[in-house]
Amino acid sequence: MTRIKTRAAMLGAAMLAAVTLSACSGGEDAPLAFDGGHVSAERFAEAVATDGVVVIDVRTPAEYAEGHLPEAVNIDVQGADFDAQIAALDPEGEYAVYCRSGNRSRAAIEGMAADGVEGTVGLEGGIGAWTGDIVAG
Repeated sequence: MTRIKTRAAMLGAAMLAAVTLSACSGGEDAPLAFDGGHVSAERFAEAVATDGVVVIDVRTPAEYAEGHLPEAVNIDVQGADFDAQIAALDPEGEYAVYCRSGNRSRAAIEGMAADGVEGTVGLEGGIGAWTGDIVAG
């Protein structure tokens, strides 16, 4: 019984440490990291407003035509030429990637990283979470 209590106490301490560390890192006040993660719409807006960042809409051309973020480039993650278009990107660049819900942008960011393009950030919740202006197609 003592062994179980000790183990439970150690597990509890480890969980508390993990929560504390996560609260201290990557918060809304921390500098935006282009590390392949997904961020809130507010943080994504920071990425979009950063000089030199390329905004990539990975939805279909039809979805893109219905409305997209200003100056977004359409690279359909499901398109036959996705890999070729990603290969043409500057691997040292920074990219803000979004889709409809966040699923395709995750897949796109994984594909980009596999091709050596690692300076990415995605929009958590996709275009539905965006609070800024959308440009009609």
